[in-house]
Amino acid sequence: MSEQRVHAFADDALGAHDAVALAALVRSGEADPRELVAAAVARAARIDAALAPLAHDSGDRPRISREGIRGPLWGVPTYLKDNVDLRGVPTGMGSAAFRARPARRNARFTDQFLSTGLAVLGKTRLPEFGLNASTEFAAAPPVRNPWRPSHSAGASSGGSAALVASGVVPIAHANDGGGSIRIPAACCGLVGLKPTRGRLVANAQGGKLPIDLVTDGVLTRSVRDTAAFFAAAELHHRNPELPPVGHVLRPGMRRLRIGLVVDSPIAEADGPTRRAVEETAARLEALGHHVEPMTLPFGEEFSRDFVSYWGYIAFAIAVSGPLMLDPSFRMSRLDGLTTGLRRHFQSEFRRTPGVLRRLRQAEAVYAGIFHHHDAILSPVLAHTAPPLGHLSPNVPYEELIERLLRYVAFTPVNNVTGGPAITLPTAASPEGLPIGIHLSAAHGQERLLLELSLALEEAHPWRRIQD
Repeated sequence: MSEQRVHAFADDALGAHDAVALAALVRSGEADPRELVAAAVARAARIDAALAPLAHDSGDRPRISREGIRGPLWGVPTYLKDNVDLRGVPTGMGSAAFRARPARRNARFTDQFLSTGLAVLGKTRLPEFGLNASTEFAAAPPVRNPWRPSHSAGASSGGSAALVASGVVPIAHANDGGGSIRIPAACCGLVGLKPTRGRLVANAQGGKLPIDLVTDGVLTRSVRDTAAFFAAAELHHRNPELPPVGHVLRPGMRRLRIGLVVDSPIAEADGPTRRAVEETAARLEALGHHVEPMTLPFGEEFSRDFVSYWGYIAFAIAVSGPLMLDPSFRMSRLDGLTTGLRRHFQSEFRRTPGVLRRLRQAEAVYAGIFHHHDAILSPVLAHTAPPLGHLSPNVPYEELIERLLRYVAFTPVNNVTGGPAITLPTAASPEGLPIGIHLSAAHGQERLLLELSLALEEAHPWRRIQD
């Protein structure tokens, strides 16, 4: 596999514009949504063989919001991740364990997503049930990283990340149950905001869990696109228990107290990642913020409990598959990671009451951090995107789970506690792989994170894959 970057940027209707710019061109009459769709379809065709991001292609019949409703992002092409229902299209969940049938209706989140005006051209690939941190499969081609195709695009929203990073579309759906927006954003040089639990309409999968880990969002190439999406989504549904996000258009003026975390209790950051975080800390201080070292109050027991709960999810999928997914579901077809997690849960199921109690208590511990800090700066991942195969579901389970825990050492806290966090592509490794930094805040403080992110983007614009 060539190590040349793979991208689809061209002198066509999409150009190098982000979603906000394209929507403005549509409103002014300078761009036709049909031309944008045609350009995106052509771009997807050019990179699909190299990166394999697509689960279903329906670019010949794009899905838009109901007639007469034109959201702020009207006409901008996009894709949905293949774990939410889109009427008439199968929802495969990245699994070979069952035969996916066309969905009878849209998921509630799909309606919110479409309400923004985006035009859905198909669905993107994810690892089996979104459980892995790399979009790899037991017996199918992996999703490849556009910046370095021999490496992982991250997961679970890896297909969406590959499409946005390679320039097929400027924005795509993603969701996050342990880092699945933020991890592929870090791997592919994108912006990825995991919102506060309850910010958007409830995810169908997460709402059935004892602790809802899953939140939906988007992957983008610019902070303003992420901000525009959340402002548009809020027009469809706003949770009255959270402060509104509104439309964040410029950096905030308030000087913040920011906690700095470089290592987690279970993994030390590698050299390039450590430098990326420290360089971002220096930029934040140059912007007038106060940055001070701190230690997260979540240690090895939290990680062990998270793996137990991860196993509970795999167990629930395995035992309920024929009823909840399709009668064709066969447990024997599940991949090695899902099977290993299920067996891990079964081996220690007696711990479950304590696991659930401690994970629920973590929300109050997380909230306490923000009595003294406005935000936390940390790595997204402990090291840069690994080569494909390192996190393959065909790696023996005990070895794979150890690798995953060392890699995904920072993101799960926000899923368990429900707090918001954003990944920003502030740096690169010596080999040219993107490195993301992670900013977390108190519940409901997406606006603060977006204002801070706009300031960092303005001070140090991201690299572009086409340059």
